[in-house]
Amino acid sequence: MSSSSWSILRERDFSLFLTGRFCASVAQQITDIAVGWLVYDLTGSALALGLVGLAAFLPVISLVLVTGHVADRVDRRLIMMGCFTLNTLICIGLALFAIWHPPDVWPLYALVVLMGVARAFYQPASQAFVPNLVPRSLFGQAIAWSSSVTQVAVIAGPAIGGLLYIAGAYVAFGGAALLFLVAAVAVTLIRLRAEKVPRPKIDWPTLIAGLTFIRGKPVLFGAISLDLFGVLLGGATALLPIYASDILHIGPAGLGLLRSAPAVGAAMMGLYLAQHPIARHAGKRMFGAVILFGLATIVFGLSTNFFLSLAALVVLGVADMVSVFVRQTLVQAETPDTMRGRVAAVNTVFIGASNQLGEFESGTLAAFIGAAPAVALGGVGTIAIALLWTRLFPALLHRDKLVE
Repeated sequence: MSSSSWSILRERDFSLFLTGRFCASVAQQITDIAVGWLVYDLTGSALALGLVGLAAFLPVISLVLVTGHVADRVDRRLIMMGCFTLNTLICIGLALFAIWHPPDVWPLYALVVLMGVARAFYQPASQAFVPNLVPRSLFGQAIAWSSSVTQVAVIAGPAIGGLLYIAGAYVAFGGAALLFLVAAVAVTLIRLRAEKVPRPKIDWPTLIAGLTFIRGKPVLFGAISLDLFGVLLGGATALLPIYASDILHIGPAGLGLLRSAPAVGAAMMGLYLAQHPIARHAGKRMFGAVILFGLATIVFGLSTNFFLSLAALVVLGVADMVSVFVRQTLVQAETPDTMRGRVAAVNTVFIGASNQLGEFESGTLAAFIGAAPAVALGGVGTIAIALLWTRLFPALLHRDKLVE
């Protein structure tokens, strides 16, 4: 690995940031897998699983104008610390729900909505915070390391969550609460010199400045919207409990392996990109990755073999990491620091729409045509979107270097 990549890790503040991000990501994965399995266990409904994604996404899109502005006006470390603390309390609430087994499932959805509120504030602040930790020349490596750490957490989190769930849902939620608390402490220990930056005034033009900025940058708008529609149509995460229970018959532990598989591929690609960042033909590589993502989704959707399904999910993760790397690097490099919070908030909405709203779309479609046809059809849609976007956003297709 290059010396510049290692030098980033020797930076105390960046290492603390990665520690907090890792613990929070593991905790989030544990929570997601435990909530998904618990909901399906209580309801047996694919639509109910889709509603979990919708509940998590609604706060993100509802608060987008607020969260971005807050990230540009308030100490981003305090925002992250507050979100981690709130998630700790939410996980304690989920553990109590699992212990008491109330007859209605709506309290669980209410807690998921509250966790979505925390995520809505955390994601813009954390995305905008990374460039404050490293010089511009190391943006690519920093994003690769940050993404890799997250993906390693996504590998470990579902597996840990599946094993903890065997001991009881309340055990899984309790473990997640402890990890969120550790993340809050790690972020609190970050000590950066305070820089005087102009705070944006609060009016309508500044509230929508992030959206206006992205809309005026065809490369950014194309990259973010491509990721949105590609993952929105190709997302199969919400249906993994159905695959684990009814198609592959592998139980909670097997569900954890399925959830971890995309992150295995993403982590491997992220570590590679930390050493060898994309230097040329960035746009074409992003489009190629999205098409590969769609193909892997089709294979997974039609597979009834556990090992083939795992392999397809690993390839899916590799492709997704390339897309994420290109998009995140473009967003950070093309946006001035005074606007990064608001731009990151819009980016978060697109990410949330592709993930949480994608889960709702998959769950709803699966309720009508079945899980396997829904996933396979989504993969076809992802490929179609990628081909269409080459025509709509030629500037992105022909983008050569990421940081110009």
